[in-house]
Amino acid sequence: MTNLIRKGAGKPLRDAMKRTGLTQAELAAKTKAVDIRGQGVSLGTVIKVTGRGESATDSCRLRTAWLVTTALGEPLQEHFDMPTVSTDTVERSTPHGHSR
Repeated sequence: MTNLIRKGAGKPLRDAMKRTGLTQAELAAKTKAVDIRGQGVSLGTVIKVTGRGESATDSCRLRTAWLVTTALGEPLQEHFDMPTVSTDTVERSTPHGHSR
């Protein structure tokens, strides 16, 4: 599963919440409205992704990032970076893509 890294320790996300007038609880609820599964993102996860300090996290799943940014009405790339290439996959592959 791919994890994305939030930009600026979450400040762009907090700025977007301020612009849209959404609290963390309202953002969590709004993610359910944009989720075709109707699950959305839990309030606890929204707090971790948009928060700061020790309770915050700098990475989250692609699906979480997509739901949060879609609920905010903003592009994913403005708030999250893709992680660098994992050497994990490279080390397990031969030059022709066959596993060892």
